[in-house]
Amino acid sequence: MKPYIDFLITPIGGRYNNIKAVGEKQLIINTEISNFKTINRKGLVLQHPSNRNTEIKKGDEVIVHHNVFRRWHNMHGEEKNSRSYLSENQYLVSEDQIFLYKRNGNWKALNGYCFVQPIKSKNELSLDKEKPLVGIIKFVDEKLAKQDIKVGDLVGFSPNDEYEFLLEGKKMYRIMSKFITIKYEYQGDEEEYNPSWAQSS
Repeated sequence: MKPYIDFLITPIGGRYNNIKAVGEKQLIINTEISNFKTINRKGLVLQHPSNRNTEIKKGDEVIVHHNVFRRWHNMHGEEKNSRSYLSENQYLVSEDQIFLYKRNGNWKALNGYCFVQPIKSKNELSLDKEKPLVGIIKFVDEKLAKQDIKVGDLVGFSPNDEYEFLLEGKKMYRIMSKFITIKYEYQGDEEEYNPSWAQSS
């Protein structure tokens, strides 16, 4: 099958990431299909669209929107698949549902998006373990690169625009590039924040 407009992808490791290894046993950490945090977001491109040029090609690994592989219940309580669903192993995905792609071992952000890792909070009076609205750029698109924002920079972003992703054992936020509001100078005491549950994934 050669799709005309969308990408044909298959999930890597199933539709959900809800099983953790605990010693020699496996623990199911979530049984709710609607919980977006345990939905798999990693896929493999089986075919790219035939009607346009795209930087994403067949064989690339991609990070997609959490609704691509998701199942949900309609108002009658019936279990449904996302609109991307073709079969359990094949999904048609539009380019605006893809945020990162990996080729030759390197991840690259698509235009319009970047990925930021949070930093530890230094506020001893707060229960929050990460500093709000500040993080370190891990993957950057061409738009931000032209604004002299690069991987490793400390940036600020506007509230309620960060979406949590787990990528290669690290908690990150996917943020639209237009919501990166400031580039900070390092003070020397910044430290990446990565919770233990992310590292064990």
